Amino acid sequence: MKVYTYSEARQKLADVLEEAQREGTVQIKRRDGQEFIITPAKIKGSPLAVRGVQLNLTTAEIVRAVREGREREPANPQLHRTRRKAAPRR
Repeated sequence: MKVYTYSEARQKLADVLEEAQREGTVQIKRRDGQEFIITPAKIKGSPLAVRGVQLNLTTAEIVRAVREGREREPANPQLHRTRRKAAPRR
């Protein structure tokens, strides 16, 4: 871990930040003895940002797979019951 004095860090802030990005942490010392650690923040991404998978399938193959899945009998028919309309109240 690289150690900078407060004055060096002020003068070379861009270098300090690049060093922290490269090495993970950078330490800054003041004359009065205080010490600080600079670390890069973790980049927060969307949980929905998922990398795609290359399957090399044609549109026709995808449509056929979807249709086959819809035509198949469900493994547990009770989970796939359609909702019935409630009878009108009197």
